[in-house]
Amino acid sequence: MDYVDVLSKDTRIPLLFSYRRCPYAMRARMALIDSGIDFNVYEISFKNKPHEIIEISPKGTVPVLRLANKVIDESLDIMMWAYANGSSSHYSDLDKDVIDTGLELIRKNDHEFKLHLDQYKYFTNYPSSSKDALGGACLFFIETLEGMLNLNKYLLSDKISFADIAIFPFIRQFAGVDMNFFTSLKFHRVQEWLSDLTSSELFMNAMIKPRQRNASAQTEVP
Repeated sequence: MDYVDVLSKDTRIPLLFSYRRCPYAMRARMALIDSGIDFNVYEISFKNKPHEIIEISPKGTVPVLRLANKVIDESLDIMMWAYANGSSSHYSDLDKDVIDTGLELIRKNDHEFKLHLDQYKYFTNYPSSSKDALGGACLFFIETLEGMLNLNKYLLSDKISFADIAIFPFIRQFAGVDMNFFTSLKFHRVQEWLSDLTSSELFMNAMIKPRQRNASAQTEVP
């Protein structure tokens, strides 16, 4: 499916510019699906971005959600829009204090943890530090999540929430750098949580290739 094919569909349906391996795009897709939003997906190529995405979002990164009357080009904003407009949402049932806790957890993920995660992922660019040291620098956040998961099955309660969806793709990346290191850690709750979400129908549906979204097809989970 190319961009013209997507545009030929009902323009009242939101169009998400996405890249399946991008954690920000993953959480946007998962939230849209979790909220029951009907949407089309255009899978971009970073080597050959469509000029349309630059026109509506000059920064040229994904995800970008094109609506009939506006464009949303931040993944967390897309998530919040989905939960405010979807037909199925847990978000409205959460207390304000719980929502604030979730947002603070996401802030730590997106800023402090992501900084260390990027260094760990690209450890060869940091020869003055060992891979193990860079991985160890990420553990402050994994320990925080472990503490949350000692209280509930998921981060905010015994049901999956926006916080789990927003943070999960980044912990998946962390584990993927060195699975042996990840499984050797004492944080068994986080390991179980990651396994549960990775095998969930929600994640599998979010990883379906765009051209397969309306067909019965296998997912590709890199």
